[in-house]
Amino acid sequence: MALPIRVEASKSIPIYRQIYDQLKELIYSGLLPSGTPLPSIRALAQDLECSVITTRRAYQDLESEGLIVTQRGRGTFVAEVEDPKRERHRRETLQQTLRDAIDQGLRMDFSPQEIRSHFEEELRQSEAGKRKQRGEN
Repeated sequence: MALPIRVEASKSIPIYRQIYDQLKELIYSGLLPSGTPLPSIRALAQDLECSVITTRRAYQDLESEGLIVTQRGRGTFVAEVEDPKRERHRRETLQQTLRDAIDQGLRMDFSPQEIRSHFEEELRQSEAGKRKQRGEN
């Protein structure tokens, strides 16, 4: 199974962390539902052209967090993620993204009102794009 994961050695974020973050997001988003088999550590390392130690560390961190389970002789699978945990992750991710955008806007000398106005306009455009994709309007 090929996963939609991309790593970049040139990033300041370690490769194991890039793998961990992307798998975590795929699991929390539901794109990798519980029970989904994951590639072996070796197969993922080969696909991503990185070391087995790197992929092992990402898998170990995900397993210690309860997001994946390894069954001896069967493989590694996405674990059941409880709805409250999934919802908390969604909310925290959105909040952090918004905080980062606000901080960037303030550093660029936008007023809070300008930031709010730009946010509302982007939200309107995104909603219109989603409606268009669904064939509404």
